[in-house]
Amino acid sequence: MGINTPSDVAAELSIGPTDRNMVRLFIAAEAMEIPMDFLPEEAEEIARELMAAAQACRQK
Repeated sequence: MGINTPSDVAAELSIGPTDRNMVRLFIAAEAMEIPMDFLPEEAEEIARELMAAAQACRQK
């Protein structure tokens, strides 16, 4: 599965700080939980990438 592959999978996304000063993206789907921890600098880079992708979608 890639970026352009359609999917009917439903998932919930939670984002927040951890008690270890990391930023956690927590994805929960059917019978699956994926916690992903990032340093604040990494989280900021991810945020920039999300903003750039959103902007690219608007320009299409």
